[in-house]
Amino acid sequence: MAQIDLDKVLDKAYADKDLTTILAAPVSALKGVSDRDGELLQEAFNVKTVADLANLKYARWAQALAALDVGSR
Repeated sequence: MAQIDLDKVLDKAYADKDLTTILAAPVSALKGVSDRDGELLQEAFNVKTVADLANLKYARWAQALAALDVGSR
């Protein structure tokens, strides 16, 4: 089972929200992602929510490539 410290990855306004609410939240709910960053993600990739970002095929491809590189670190 995966675990994550929500205080480290979420804006304070979302730290006490349930997972359904967090996934439906704008990407700016993630710590370090500004409203402007969210606008740019929407313009470039039609990413509006945290769930959209998690399902973005380019992010998944990058994660898969990084996972392949584990042996060279």
